[in-house]
Amino acid sequence: MRYPQTSWKAFSEQKIHSPSDAVSLLAPLRAKNKTVGLLNGSFDLLHAGHLHILYEASKVADILVVALNTDASIKRYKSKDRPIIGLQDRMEMIAALAFVDYVTWFDEDDPRQLIRLIRPDVHVNGSEYGKDCIEASTLEECGGALHLVDRIPGLATSTVIKAIKNLC
Repeated sequence: MRYPQTSWKAFSEQKIHSPSDAVSLLAPLRAKNKTVGLLNGSFDLLHAGHLHILYEASKVADILVVALNTDASIKRYKSKDRPIIGLQDRMEMIAALAFVDYVTWFDEDDPRQLIRLIRPDVHVNGSEYGKDCIEASTLEECGGALHLVDRIPGLATSTVIKAIKNLC
């Protein structure tokens, strides 16, 4: 596959859109009967476990939208010391992946409001959250399905952070 003669950053930024712009971009694709998948997360310290769930998410719909928690959201639900990588850089890294179609963000502590806005055909979640995850009733309300992806043991941001701390 050939890519335009531009920087990877400029190329990846073409995929990054505000939540409302993403809805507008998806409308003509839906008119062509394309299915939309949504996966959300912080994706701080991108690692192979993230790549696994992102790739699996790309297989369950024609279009994959990845929504990242803002820095403020991560600070509220994870730790005041996180994220390690800022939102703009995280979005650019995710957008650089060939199997990701669009990247957006959300500032809430959970993605239910974004699900109502995007109205995905499929929402992808890690299996550790289970079929009764907080998104389940919102998905049902919006007519979407939940797809769970098994986590690969040992591939987690907390494992990476622990390994880095052990180096110090």
